[in-house]
Amino acid sequence: MSKSLELPWVEKYRPHVLDDIVGNEETIERLKIIVQDGNMPNMIISGLPGIGKTTSIHCLAFELLGKEHYHQATLELNASDDRGIDVVRNKIKQFAQTKISLPPGRTKIIILDEADSMTPGAQQALRRTMEIYSNTTRFAFACNQSSKIIEPLQSRCAILRYNKLSDEEVLKRLLDIIKSENVQYNNEGLQALIFSAEGDMRQAINNMQSTVAGFGFVNDVNVFKIVDQPHPLVIRNILSNCLQGDVDKALGLLDGLWHKGYSAIDIVTSTFKVAKTIPNVDESKRLNMIKEIGFAHMRVLEGVGSYLQLCGMYAKICDL
Repeated sequence: MSKSLELPWVEKYRPHVLDDIVGNEETIERLKIIVQDGNMPNMIISGLPGIGKTTSIHCLAFELLGKEHYHQATLELNASDDRGIDVVRNKIKQFAQTKISLPPGRTKIIILDEADSMTPGAQQALRRTMEIYSNTTRFAFACNQSSKIIEPLQSRCAILRYNKLSDEEVLKRLLDIIKSENVQYNNEGLQALIFSAEGDMRQAINNMQSTVAGFGFVNDVNVFKIVDQPHPLVIRNILSNCLQGDVDKALGLLDGLWHKGYSAIDIVTSTFKVAKTIPNVDESKRLNMIKEIGFAHMRVLEGVGSYLQLCGMYAKICDL
């Protein structure tokens, strides 16, 4: 076990070629065509966290430049780096000016991860840099919301949008890692990992490694201890009691969760996830239930994170 914990599994099992990336097949096919063409445009890849945006760009750069040129011909700047106007004027410009011998038709690649957190001033400064060095350098932006990239940059880039990974896609990759690492697990544990990750592959793999490190066995109880979320079975019982009109029993279960130290936001978000999938509920009632949860979520985010808000939410669901 100590060997497997030397490197985080998200790094150990990070894909290095486009064929290994899970999900978003159509977009990955477009990237493969770019590799065959050899002419990479400036691009923006947008989507939720943990679905392979940055990894896709690295795989694309690796396949375009080859192992011998990949490290010297790519520059990655993350949100943790200082990325104000000075960085654009100095670091990015300096890299763009650097002469590197590359195969014909290949260019240097600058990867800007979490580009939507760059200041508008820094984004404005990039416009001219992209134009001046367009013959030798390409830019790849990874972001959660492409709308936070200024219009002049968007118009200079091909925009690719990644969808959330399906449960089946996350499960497939988890099973591959389980086989490689000889992880002890049961099906409830896998379902708990998928439920808590919500399509975020990075989170699913991290949660699984943490569960193995902490308990040695992946089951639902251990996973929910690691992710520190209320167990969905408890939430389901609360909602079932609400739908039967038994508010006292529902609030008794809520009381148990509250005294375990779960915050209002933990309980509301878990309730939302369970409400989407709870069986034998009329669709119009489900929509009204989700609407009430949404109102409670909004109030909690505004700072009214009290036990009273949760009681009110479940009481309103009882009245549906």
